[in-house]
Amino acid sequence: MIEENLYQELAEIRHYLHAHPEISEKEVETTKFIRQKLADWQIEIMDSQLKTGLVAKIGKGKPIIALRADIDALPILEETGLEFSSVNKGAMHACGHDLHMTSLLGAAKILKEKESQLSGTIKLIFQPAEEIGEGAKEVLKTGLV
Repeated sequence: MIEENLYQELAEIRHYLHAHPEISEKEVETTKFIRQKLADWQIEIMDSQLKTGLVAKIGKGKPIIALRADIDALPILEETGLEFSSVNKGAMHACGHDLHMTSLLGAAKILKEKESQLSGTIKLIFQPAEEIGEGAKEVLKTGLV
């Protein structure tokens, strides 16, 4: 069962991400937010040369597994009335990518805390531009996955 502190932290992360969506290839602030969270948790961010999105890793050696989340939003005007509705007019996380990012960040935090118990490497892929079908190609070009 998830501990209450982590649950609260992840709820806050999800609400922030939902309120600050960015469309494909423009996920600059989203990438900065993710990068800062990973840095706060002392998770290694790999040098990917991606304009947006990133790849990070926990552990070392083999086997290597990857966990992935898409980070882009849709070009939709949000009219949900949620207290954490989009502040970026014309962009919305209507597909659940805010939850995908939050889930991967939560997994990253837990895995980092248990890093000494891992046998191998876990790569964390925060993929940009999924909605336009370009982000995976860019991530693969980095050679990190």
